[in-house]
Parts: sequence; C-alpha cells; structure tokens
Amino acid sequence: MAKDTPLETAPDQLPSPEPYTAPSSHPASPAHPPLSRSSDRSRGWLLFDAIVDRASQTTTSPWVRDDGRLVYRPDFATLELLLGVPLRLGAPTTSGVPALALDVWLVYELHRAGFASDVVWPRPSEPRILPGPIAELVKSLPKRESEELRRRLETSKSLRSAAPSEARILGKNYEKQVDVLMSHWSTGPELMISTKRMDSSFGKNAPNRIEEAYGDAKNLRLRHPLAAIGFFFGIRSTVFSQAPMTAEWIVDLMQKLSREDDAYGATCLLPMEYSEYEGGADHDDAGDQPVEAVLEHLPAVTVREDLVPENVRTSVFLGRMIQQVLSATPVTHHVTVRERIKSASRKEKS
Repeated sequence: MAKDTPLETAPDQLPSPEPYTAPSSHPASPAHPPLSRSSDRSRGWLLFDAIVDRASQTTTSPWVRDDGRLVYRPDFATLELLLGVPLRLGAPTTSGVPALALDVWLVYELHRAGFASDVVWPRPSEPRILPGPIAELVKSLPKRESEELRRRLETSKSLRSAAPSEARILGKNYEKQVDVLMSHWSTGPELMISTKRMDSSFGKNAPNRIEEAYGDAKNLRLRHPLAAIGFFFGIRSTVFSQAPMTAEWIVDLMQKLSREDDAYGATCLLPMEYSEYEGGADHDDAGDQPVEAVLEHLPAVTVREDLVPENVRTSVFLGRMIQQVLSATPVTHHVTVRERIKSASRKEKS
C-alpha cells in the first residue's frame, strides 16, 4: 500500500476549515428521558448519543490552519465527555462501554470530516449496524412503513443478518469483529479501525493487545489490500509514571505497526488522564436521573497527547486514514470530503 501520498506525509496539504453540518440521519434530541436501569451498554449509548447530539449542533470543521499548516484538529472536548461516561456509570471493561466511547468518537470525527453517516458504523441511531442501501430504503418509505421496518430490523431475530449487533469482516483466514467500519455493498470495506483500551495491569496486558493487533492487521490486509486499516489504542496516562519502560515499549511498537505495507496504514496511541470516580452510590443513582443531569456531573478526563510522539497522535492518524480512503476510490466517491479539499485550495489561491 502506497504511503507517500501528499496528505499522509505533509500536514500542510490537508483541507482547510468549512462549516460542519451534523449528519441528517442523526435524530434530534432536545430532551432525553431518565436513564433506565438497563445494561451498562444501553445506558452508555443513551449518554453517548446525547453528547454527540449536543456536539453536532455547535462543532466546526476539523480542518484548521496552525503555524501556516493545514491540519486535522480533533474535537477533544467531546472525546473527554465521552470518556467520562463509563467512569460515571462504573462500567467495567468487560461491559464494552469504555472501548465503545472511543468507537463513538471516531465515528463522530469521520462525520465531521464529511463522510456519510449511513456508511460509517456504528451508526448514530438504531440499528447501529445497517448497510447503506437498507438505510436508504428505510428513509424512502412512508412514515408508518418506515417505522415498522425500523422496528422489525431492531427486534426481529430473522432479520439479524441485515442488522447485526456487531460488524464482522472476513479476513484472509478468519472473521474479525471490526469496531469502526465504513463499507457499502458496491465497494466492500473501505475503512476499518480496531480500538483497544487498557487502564491497568500494563505489563501483563500490553503484550497481548499488541500481538492481537498485529495478527488482526495481517489477516484483514491480505484480503482487503485497498482498505484503510487503522489501530487506535487508548491507554491510561499512569503507565508513563508507573511503568515507564512498558510505556516506551508500547510507543515504539505502535510506531512500527504502521511501517509495513501489509499491516496498518496508521496507528494512534491516546493517553487518558483521570482519577478514580468517587461518586460511590451515584453509579446506581444515574439510572434514576435525566440524561442531561448525568451529563452535567461527568468525571473529568483529560487527553494527554503531549506524552506521545506526533506520528501516533490523533491528528496524524485521522489525516492518514482519510487520505487512504480517498486515494483508493474514484473522485465520484465521497464527494463531500473531496469538495472540502477543493474549497480549501480555492481559498488559499484567493
């Protein structure tokens, strides 16, 4: 896979700011009901959706000028809110909610970049996994029929293959569950991002996570050589103080994972700084409160990108992933993203 494309190696080639329009398929949510005492994952989704709804109304384009260069500037404020959700709920790693916060944010960023919401999964509304053509069918039907089909897609076991609970992609040798996926029946997978999160036991867990990531990259790349494949690793910042040698080893391997043509096109290491949530019984009380009330008291989380090299930071990661998608598709695909690049070029010349 070619890696010396202009946008990958020169941040000054990235597109400049344009007004951001929230995905039209995302339901408006001016007010949310109280959280039910359902699973951590269900409660997490309610809070994630509310955060993204709110951010989508005020966010700007990710492309900005910095010291004469055009770069991708991620919305860390929204990310830090999303990362506070699993802490507020007391959701354990096994619930999937801590890693899901990363998935939701990456999808949100791809929407900010201009990719259509119906082809990037998980979608911003139920069903979370739904092929684009089926989503278009749902939207094209009269309201009553559309609501009935949506209900059946969400509840009917016989339609599980059309709207599965997770995205699974066949690699060279085995199927792999992909956390963030952009795909369409006409193109196949165009972008695949595997997200991992590690908050403790760094010396014990880090080798397993890295080995899994390396094997997954080879498996997917050998069947999908043109797809943009990335690895996004969220790690608690305490690793840099508690296990500095382990931290250095992780940083080194994260950089090396994107150097092989048959592995990842980009990797990102995201340090997250937070304190243990001291809400005590509030973990359970969150189920009785309106979503807005819970969002007003999320634990503080800070992204610490200053702890890692530039080539594994989110700005570089997202820029590379987006450019790889554009480089592997005709100009008639992802027109909105391309138009923003053209618009940025015209503004520079003027």
